[in-house]
Amino acid sequence: MRTLYPPIEPYDSGMLDVGDGHRIYWELCGNPDGKPVVFLHGGPGGGCSPDHRRLFDPERYRILLFDQRNCGRSTPHASGMDVELSTNTTWALVQDMERLRTMIGVGRWQVFGGSWGSCLALAYAQEHPERVSELVLRGIFTLRNEELRWFYQSGASYLFPDIWESYLAPIPEEERDDLIGAYSKRLSSPDPQVRLEAARAWSVWEGSTITLLPDEKVRAQHAESDYALAFARIENHYFAHGGFLAPGQLIENAAKLRSIPGVIVQGRYDVCTPVMTAFELHRAWPEAEFHLVDDAGHAFNEPGILNHLIQATDTFAQRRPLSA
Repeated sequence: MRTLYPPIEPYDSGMLDVGDGHRIYWELCGNPDGKPVVFLHGGPGGGCSPDHRRLFDPERYRILLFDQRNCGRSTPHASGMDVELSTNTTWALVQDMERLRTMIGVGRWQVFGGSWGSCLALAYAQEHPERVSELVLRGIFTLRNEELRWFYQSGASYLFPDIWESYLAPIPEEERDDLIGAYSKRLSSPDPQVRLEAARAWSVWEGSTITLLPDEKVRAQHAESDYALAFARIENHYFAHGGFLAPGQLIENAAKLRSIPGVIVQGRYDVCTPVMTAFELHRAWPEAEFHLVDDAGHAFNEPGILNHLIQATDTFAQRRPLSA
């Protein structure tokens, strides 16, 4: 069973001005002459962590991690009362990735993403297939309406009715037929206390359900004020706009991935991004390896999921991408 590589520190980092008043934090780790890979974190709004560096062999990979717009160490941070999110969209992030790729001077790179990161990876790969050497995807999420309703309106609530009560608490009963819309009003409230109460309830709901077994460290991170505000505001902004995607777009356009080697890893008991989406992506993109992990939920560091992810990055480390 594969586990994370040992901890490493970046050998370079900085802030990239991507326009619209945004500066995104980036870091490079591993081997400066290694195979290039970009890691896409979840959320949207989650940010990167030191453990994300450890998914790749540092002797063989040149690893780029970045915090997407308005979260993590990028600025302006969405926890600020005066920060609006209109220039934070899926396609703006795709453009940011292209700026980063150009900045580090590579023609093609491996794209690795989990949860929301899988959605962004699919959008990027379908827009720029010539720039992707391989795709490694985990916990598949494509922002279709049925996926959003399952987790934020009705579905997962049947498995976690006790935790769901706390998620419902900030919303009056008469507004509960559209919980994403009701949260949108509160997360943009001019009252900082209203914003924070809504942000914590939204964020802790997710932090309480993304692991197969309860994890208090994950829950505590999601309850922290600045993290919760950025996480909840950015997620809700994307979900209220359907991810800035046409309905079903990423599954319907999967044929654009046919020439890209890929691996899909999915937990059988993933409540956040249920297995049906991964299964439908696998049917639309049968060339990709598909690993359904029977004893896992959503989190990347659950043993069975982690084993397949690192097996994939190790296998792909032997492939040198063609220059573009």
